[in-house]
Amino acid sequence: MTPWVLRLLIANLVVFLVTSYEPSVGNLLALWPQYILYRPWGVFTYMFVHGGLAHIFFNMLGLFFFGPRLEAQLGGKYFIRLYILSGLGGAAFSFLFAPHAGVVGASAAVFGVLLGFAYFWPRERIYIWGVLPIESRWLVGMLAAVALFSGISGSGAGVAHFAHLGGFVAGYAYLRWRKRRYMKQWRPIPTPKSELAKATRRADDRDALRRWRAIRLDELHELNRDEVERVLRKLDSEGSGSLTQEERAMLDRFATRH
Repeated sequence: MTPWVLRLLIANLVVFLVTSYEPSVGNLLALWPQYILYRPWGVFTYMFVHGGLAHIFFNMLGLFFFGPRLEAQLGGKYFIRLYILSGLGGAAFSFLFAPHAGVVGASAAVFGVLLGFAYFWPRERIYIWGVLPIESRWLVGMLAAVALFSGISGSGAGVAHFAHLGGFVAGYAYLRWRKRRYMKQWRPIPTPKSELAKATRRADDRDALRRWRAIRLDELHELNRDEVERVLRKLDSEGSGSLTQEERAMLDRFATRH
């Protein structure tokens, strides 16, 4: 069990117990699109209110099975953002397509979690009722199709189908945005060939300087020692870029010997 999944489970259960004891609290926390100006908190609090035991059971079951692995993948901060934004997406779709119906439940947020699971593990097999295997990507596609059809046709009264669609859409949009931002952050900046060549020469020069300064002058013949000392003085005063190819080759020859 991951931290945010555990917190969400506890929060939903606590609100369910409170609203079961005092239904007026649930009515106050629900999302009423037509009263959004008077109860703006409903766009957030509706995610923690449920209409019955079966309602909260299946939502929390989905969060329990799909949430921990997704939170481990995304990290707690990004997981809770996905969850909340998916719930807000459900509120937005309810406001746009079903403005006269009250909405409660974590379904939109949980559907965003399910989509996130399918996004990272599209071929993961899920066993419906523990018997029927289906890949997560096809399960999400099937649920989205059912929600769209039911929302348009008006079937399945009492179910916020458009909120489910909003959870899918908002969750997918967030994951795509996060992926683009991540890829942009780590996209390498092209380096001109001239700059690469300069960097290579600088690295080569640093290595060469170490070798040239390690030449044992006292072991050289007097004539060679005088010439090497002259080139080393030139190196100190004017830098390695001032050396001719012949001078560099001479220093390399004596550095190799010693």
